[in-house]
Amino acid sequence: MESAIDTHLKCPRTLSRRVADDYAPPFPMFVGRGPKDLQQVVMASFGVQYADEDRRPQALAALRHIVGTFELADGPAHHDLTHHVDNQGHHNLMVLAYWADPAAYCRWLRSDEVAGWWASDERLTEGLGYFREIVAPRVEQLETLYAFTEDFPGVGTLMPQASGEIEEHGYWGSARDRMPISQTDWMEASGELTVVEGDPAQGGRVVVRGHDNICLIRSGQDWRAAGPDERDLYVDEILPTLQDGMDFLRDNGQDHGCYSNRFVRSIDLDGNELDESYNLGHWRSLDLLERWAESHPTHLRIFVTFFRVVTGLEKLRLYHEVSVSDGRDQTFEYINCHPATGMLRDARVPVAG
Repeated sequence: MESAIDTHLKCPRTLSRRVADDYAPPFPMFVGRGPKDLQQVVMASFGVQYADEDRRPQALAALRHIVGTFELADGPAHHDLTHHVDNQGHHNLMVLAYWADPAAYCRWLRSDEVAGWWASDERLTEGLGYFREIVAPRVEQLETLYAFTEDFPGVGTLMPQASGEIEEHGYWGSARDRMPISQTDWMEASGELTVVEGDPAQGGRVVVRGHDNICLIRSGQDWRAAGPDERDLYVDEILPTLQDGMDFLRDNGQDHGCYSNRFVRSIDLDGNELDESYNLGHWRSLDLLERWAESHPTHLRIFVTFFRVVTGLEKLRLYHEVSVSDGRDQTFEYINCHPATGMLRDARVPVAG
């Protein structure tokens, strides 16, 4: 048994863990281990939004263009594609990309092909919405958790080595305890979401400034290799409970500190669905995510279901990753998106005058 916090990230604790030192987890779980020179990662969501189904071919073409730019110098180490319909009835195609080097990401972003396309007036007139939501946590600001030990998804592609069985899981607050920064920092939110360019109600280009310690969670389910019994387990038992919780946060998360919640289905470049899904949620703080997870009936049902089935899983892959980030390492930008998209819903619009 070992700590989820890698040895080179350990330091003297000024804040205690949520469990006693002799705590023994109920089943084995693992985390990703990155190279020691990995200091900061970039997690970037690029979205294409459309309201009418007849816009789908155009939106897929835009998605393919974004993915095509990843072939440029300094493109991401990994990306995956998703689709979801939000609670305003709009379709959203998203690509979530990961960089192990923020400097490489900045060079890619500022290249003529990428920056010129985003800034072009054509984005304002072609009948689609676009967004990019980027956070760049330092390695001490993130954690992972897997029920498997190879082919990690998401940010795990940047941390391809598996730990041994870890201590910090199976109890409320364990995600916090897996984050190295939790040894000395409460990760409290400061500031608020603020519109610094544009007006969400008017469309066009809108830029939202974030704040310190916005929390991002990606929680995934991969049943591509699962046999009939595990597929039935996911579809009949896990998915209905999960869907209820994710729909609740999508529609009512504002009251609990959840800025945005998207339950997405993985797709290929032609828009065909794959047997994989994940939730992507932005929260005001880790603390508010923890409060909801520990107390709300929809998540308690998810937690109980996971505990009941996890030890019998063979090919059904369940995982999550949680991070916080500094305000200066966040970017939230939107073009012609509806005003409930992502951070737009909760961003304060300064009063003119």
